[in-house]
Amino acid sequence: MRYITYILIGLGIGLLTPQQAIAQQINAEKASKSVSGKLSKAAEELAKSLDANDEVKIAVSYEKLAQEFIDADDPVKGEEYLKKALESFTRLKRKEDIARVTRNLARTQESQNKYKAAISNYQTASAITVDKSAIEVNQNDAKRLQSPQNPAAQYDYVNSNIKLLEKENRSEEVADAYVQKAEMSLKKRNKAEAIESYNQAITFVKDKPEAVIKLKNEIAKVYTADNQFDEAIGISEKLLADAKARQDFDTEIAQLQSLATIYFKKKEPEKATHALKVAYKLATENGKAEAVKNNLERLLNYYRQTGNYKESTQLYEQFFKNYEQLTRKDSAQADQLTFQVTEEKIRQLEKEKVLKDELIAKKNTFNYFLIGSMIVLLLLFGLIIKALYSIKTKNKEIALQSLRREMNPHFIFNSLNSVNQFISQNRELEANKYLTSYSKLMRNMMENSNKDFIALGSEIEQLRKYLDLEHMRFEDQFEYTIAVDEKLDTETIQIPNMIIQPQLENAIWHGLRYKEGKGLLQLRFLLEKENVLVVIEDNGIGLTKSRELKTKNQKVHQSRGLTNTKERIGLLNELYKKEIALQIVEKTEPETGTIVTLRFSRIEK
Repeated sequence: MRYITYILIGLGIGLLTPQQAIAQQINAEKASKSVSGKLSKAAEELAKSLDANDEVKIAVSYEKLAQEFIDADDPVKGEEYLKKALESFTRLKRKEDIARVTRNLARTQESQNKYKAAISNYQTASAITVDKSAIEVNQNDAKRLQSPQNPAAQYDYVNSNIKLLEKENRSEEVADAYVQKAEMSLKKRNKAEAIESYNQAITFVKDKPEAVIKLKNEIAKVYTADNQFDEAIGISEKLLADAKARQDFDTEIAQLQSLATIYFKKKEPEKATHALKVAYKLATENGKAEAVKNNLERLLNYYRQTGNYKESTQLYEQFFKNYEQLTRKDSAQADQLTFQVTEEKIRQLEKEKVLKDELIAKKNTFNYFLIGSMIVLLLLFGLIIKALYSIKTKNKEIALQSLRREMNPHFIFNSLNSVNQFISQNRELEANKYLTSYSKLMRNMMENSNKDFIALGSEIEQLRKYLDLEHMRFEDQFEYTIAVDEKLDTETIQIPNMIIQPQLENAIWHGLRYKEGKGLLQLRFLLEKENVLVVIEDNGIGLTKSRELKTKNQKVHQSRGLTNTKERIGLLNELYKKEIALQIVEKTEPETGTIVTLRFSRIEK
C-alpha cells in the first residue's frame, strides 16, 4: 500500500513520470544489492580471526574478503580491505605477501582510474619482491600507466607481461593482461584483434564461469558495436541457454537484457521488448527488485517514446498485482542487514584488536615506568617530609600601608635561609642565581612601593620573578603557568599593586607545598567586558585540609593576611571609586585545590 501511495502521489502531482515514480519507490524499498554467500562467509571468517587475534589469519581473511568484493564489482570496498591486509602483512614482515597484496591494491586502484596511487603501488611491489619476473611485471605496469600518450609503448608493456605471466602460470593475471590488450585494440579500432584477445583471456579462466560470462559479454558488445548482430545474438543466446540449464536466474536475466539491447540496436523492437518482458517476469518471480526496476524502466521508456500507453497501463497493472509477491521474495534488505551486522562486528573487533596490541606492546614499558614512578614518588615524598620539617613558621602578615609593597618578612627570612642552605651544601651557583633573582625582585618592589596602581605588564613581570624564586626553592613541588588574554594591553592597563602576590603565596605555601607529588599553579589574566579578571588556580590540598594541618601561628597569619587583603581592597574601592572584588572557592571532590578570583575595574593611563 505504501508503494502504491508513492506511485500515485508521484503521478498525481505531475512531478514525476510513471517510470520515475516506480523507480523511486523500488529504490526506497531496496536497501542495497544483495550480498553473496561467499562475501558473507569471508566476512564471518574475518570476524573469527579478529576475535582470536591471530594476525596471520587476519591478514589472509582481509585479503580474501577484499577479493570477494572485487569479484562482486565493488573495487572501493576491495581497496579498503586490501589496505587492511597490507597493514597486517606489514606487521608480520612477510615481504612476498606484502608485494602480492600491494600489486593487487595497485590493480584495484587502476580499475578505479586512480592512476597515481596505482603507479606508486606497482613501483613499491617491484621494490619489495625478490622474484625477478614479478619485479619486471610490476615495472612494466608502472611504466604502462606512465605512458598514457604512447599507445605503442603500452602495447609492448602488456605483451611483455603476458609472456612473463604465462611463464609463471599466473592465469588470472594473464587473463587481465589480455583484457588490457583488448581494450587497447578497441582504442585503435582494431575489433578483430580485441575479440582475439578476449578469447585468449577466456582460455585462462575456464574454471571461473562468472569471468567467462563477463568476457563473452564483452565480445558480444564488440560485435554489436560493429553491427555484427547475429554473432552477438548467438553469444548471448548460448549464455542464456547455459544459465537456464544451471537455473542461474541472475545471469539469465542479465542475458535477456543484453539480447534486448542488441535487438533494439538491430531495429527489432518486438524481440527486444519480448526479451525485457521475459526478464521482467523472471525477476519478479524470483524477487530480484533491482532487475525488476531496470527492465520496467526500459519498457516504459520504449512505450512512452512510441506512444503505446495501453501497454504502459497493462505493465502498471501487472506490476501492482505482483508487487506484494516481489517485496515478499526480495531478500536484498535482509541480506544487506546481515552483512551490515557482520561488518559492524568486524569494526568493533578491529578496535578491540588495536587495544590488545597496544596493551601487549606497552606491557614491558609500563612495568619499567611503574617501577620508575614508584622510585620517583618515594624520592618526592622524602623531599616533602624533609621540607616540611626544615621550613620554619612563617609570618605572612602584610601591612596595609607600610609593608603593602614589600616582600613579607617570612619570605625574606626563608629566601635568605634558602641561600644559606645552598651555601652549606656547596651549591654556590644556585645560591648566586637565587640571590640575583631575589635582589631584582626586591628592587622592583621597592621602586613600586609608593604606587597604588602599576601597569599590568610590570605586575606580571614582578609576579613572574616571585614565582621563579618560589619554584627555585620548591622545584620538585610544583610547576606554574601564566596566561594573558591577547585583548589586554599590558602597557596601558593599570591594576592595584601587590594584591595578587599574597594569593599566589597562599596557594604555594598552604596548598601545593603539602601536596603529594608535583602540583600545578595557574595564573590567568582575562578581559571580561570592561573588567580585568585574574584567576589563580592550584591543585593543592585545599582549604579544609590546609586548616587541619596548620599550626596555631599559621592560622593567625593566614587570618591576618586575608584580613589585610580585604582591608586594602576596601580602601582602594573607597579611595578610587572602584569595584575590586575577591572570591576564594575550594574545589569540589574528587578534585582538590583552590580557585581565587580577583576582578578589577579597567583603568588605563
